[in-house]
Amino acid sequence: MHAARFVEDEIASQPACWRASARLAVEASVRAELPANGARVAIVGCGTSLYMAQACARLREDAGAGETDAFAASEFPHARPYDHVVALTRSGTTTEVLRVLARLGPSTRSTAITAAGDLPVGRVATGTVTLPFAQERSVVQTRFATSALALWRAWLGADVDALADQAEQAVRAALPDGALEATRFTFLGAGWAVGVAHEAALKARESAQLWTESYPAMEVRHGPISVLDSQSVAWVFGEPPAGLLDELSATGALAISTEADPMVELVRAQRLAIAAAERRGLDPDAPRNLTRSIVLADER
Repeated sequence: MHAARFVEDEIASQPACWRASARLAVEASVRAELPANGARVAIVGCGTSLYMAQACARLREDAGAGETDAFAASEFPHARPYDHVVALTRSGTTTEVLRVLARLGPSTRSTAITAAGDLPVGRVATGTVTLPFAQERSVVQTRFATSALALWRAWLGADVDALADQAEQAVRAALPDGALEATRFTFLGAGWAVGVAHEAALKARESAQLWTESYPAMEVRHGPISVLDSQSVAWVFGEPPAGLLDELSATGALAISTEADPMVELVRAQRLAIAAAERRGLDPDAPRNLTRSIVLADER
């Protein structure tokens, strides 16, 4: 038996965190901080938070709530006018995020979705939504990221309590047979699940130093499919495009696709990343070259 990892506890706690996010999403004070229907919105983040921003942006547009873009904070286009900028930041200290919000100033409404209220981001955003129940010890993000996504989805009308019930099963479900033996992983998704696929790939890279990539599902045919072979996993989040699974399997790769909601399926991908790390003799609580927050030297 391996030693207990706090990242494993954080992964397992996600169903409870999602329910807490769903309760938070109906509070008037929280809803007042989130973008108004029809507003032109940008969502920014770094790393995991960028991928959650991509998912949130697509979900809002698909819900008909208004034009929504997602950017890496370091690439935010300040020349574009937005009614509301949302920043996803677990630590509340990431330099690129703070710079975006500070440059916007009080003339542009901004909301930080973060893990605690007393953080530097709260001093530069015009408003905050805090998820203290999703705070983590881990360097590698799991429950904060999905709890922020759960909050957003509940706010848009999704039945997050039902998703939490499904996630409880995902926490206990068997990992895909043969996946831990693979040497290459390709994660795919469509629509808002593209961001989830990018996040799954990042989890496997961060935790287990695996060779991973991620794409919109239809894009895998345009070059990336050439690397797939019998040592590969091709994992599709959400409904796969017609015929794609057959094409993936024909390469010899292990093609994984379930009917699970992509946010729920991400829980299994997180668990796979931790299991792969331990199989490779790595400590997922201490990933190589990473810290919980990137604070650039001139900001310290």
